[in-house]
Amino acid sequence: MLTLGIESSCDDTAAAVVKDDFTLLSSFLSSQDQVHTRFGGVVPELASRSHLQAIVPAVNEALQQAKVKLSDIDLIAATQGPGLIGSLLVGFSYAKALSFVTGIPCIGVDHMAGHILSVFLEKKQPDFPFIALVVSGGTSSIYLAEGFNEFTLLGRTRDDAAGEAFDKVAKLLGYPYPGGPIVSQEAGKGNRNSIKFPRSWLEKDSLDFSFSGLKTSVLNHCNREKQKNRPLQLQDICASFQEAVCEVLVTKTLLAARLHNVKTVVMGGGVSSNPRLREVMQLQCSKEKRELFIPRPAHCTDNGAMIAIAGIQAHKKEADYSFNRDVYCRSLLA
Repeated sequence: MLTLGIESSCDDTAAAVVKDDFTLLSSFLSSQDQVHTRFGGVVPELASRSHLQAIVPAVNEALQQAKVKLSDIDLIAATQGPGLIGSLLVGFSYAKALSFVTGIPCIGVDHMAGHILSVFLEKKQPDFPFIALVVSGGTSSIYLAEGFNEFTLLGRTRDDAAGEAFDKVAKLLGYPYPGGPIVSQEAGKGNRNSIKFPRSWLEKDSLDFSFSGLKTSVLNHCNREKQKNRPLQLQDICASFQEAVCEVLVTKTLLAARLHNVKTVVMGGGVSSNPRLREVMQLQCSKEKRELFIPRPAHCTDNGAMIAIAGIQAHKKEADYSFNRDVYCRSLLA
């Protein structure tokens, strides 16, 4: 069985073809970074218009790379939510239109399920159950995954997601959009112990996240340094900020593993490609004798292949293939 996966939840248009044994035949992504850079962040209306221009070429390129025709596809899977409503509408409406014209069944996929299952694109795959940390620009969440369609939300961000905090700190430090990867790069050159930024642990044994206070602490530090006419040590700021984020993400993820007596940890989402986060998570998992699975960086960020895998699994149970389905802005896994 061949599945065409379509992803358009935010600012990247992606398509991929995947076999039902999770073999990846093709994966294509059209980035909108150049569109949004001059605005310092994603502009929803521009994102929607860019998806309209990119969706057909992206699907055609994925089919061409896989050396298959649309008539060879057995299932179409598209992101139904969460995300920017306008962006979601482009990809999901296009998928339903393809289904209507060709008769190929179309299934809607929750974006979070895609990130949780993206690890199955790799050769080394985890067994269930596992604790999944999904970290990106839009979410920081912890799930207990007990099967391909069995996810329980254990904790989520109460304000800024980790990736969002990275981008906001990058902007206040003067880095261009997308700034998160730049902060990560600069952090590798700095002293992560130079500035004691706060860690937000919330209530005892809470698995929720809060990064807005950390972002404000970075801003306050910069303002204090400027008031004293001292130059900002940008690399040290980046390193110290990143260390605070990583410590909270790792500590709460492993707390979830202990609370639920789970020996396997999985990471997904764009921020899970952060080298320092990978390093700290691997170190702490090794100390606690837990097995860690992380997709390669290309599979951490939004992509059509993860949507295809989630669609394949949803297809195996009772699913809704009707054409009156609509997109949604909040994850149904919540």
